[in-house]
Amino acid sequence: MLSHEQIWTAIDRLAERHGFSASGLARRAGLDATSFNRSKRIGPDGRKRWPSTESVSKVLTATGASLDEFLRLIEPREGPPRAMIPLIGMTQAGAGRLFTDEGMPTGGPGWEEIEFPDLGEERAFALEVQGDSMNPLYRDGDVLIVSPSASVRKGDRVVVRLHAGEVLAKELRRRTARTVELSSLNPDHQDRVVNVGEIAWMARVMWVRQ
Repeated sequence: MLSHEQIWTAIDRLAERHGFSASGLARRAGLDATSFNRSKRIGPDGRKRWPSTESVSKVLTATGASLDEFLRLIEPREGPPRAMIPLIGMTQAGAGRLFTDEGMPTGGPGWEEIEFPDLGEERAFALEVQGDSMNPLYRDGDVLIVSPSASVRKGDRVVVRLHAGEVLAKELRRRTARTVELSSLNPDHQDRVVNVGEIAWMARVMWVRQ
């Protein structure tokens, strides 16, 4: 699995490649200029702070770099290991027979596979965005790499499948023992509050391939 230091090293090398400082790269990507400062990489309590999936995605868009190129900056002499992971369309993901109770792909008919850098998430799979319900953050054809085994915290982008079959891609705003509050990624769509009992599984968005 990629380490905290490796991810930040890749960001620093990407900035250097394009003639930016870390803060200059952040500004180029439309982020706060201090987002990538070294002082922001470790919290006051000593905990490691990771760059968000969205900030990395914005940096790649701003520089025109692909995810593969970004990962190669971690170890320029050796490409990262690759793996085949299951892929399905977001619309088809509503069919319960395609997932286990833990939110893992069952494989078989309906599933395809894509090659993707191995990020150490053994339980990761891919969902292809269909339609415009997640604009402007995620667009039709984007591929979300998600993990139902990763811990989920406030502010994370998540994919939630309800027992009724509905699949939601939202931002986790708040979670209590009884409810989960989700903020819409598209301003034209409403936020949602769902009962915990309605949720079949919830997976955190780890990467976006655009």
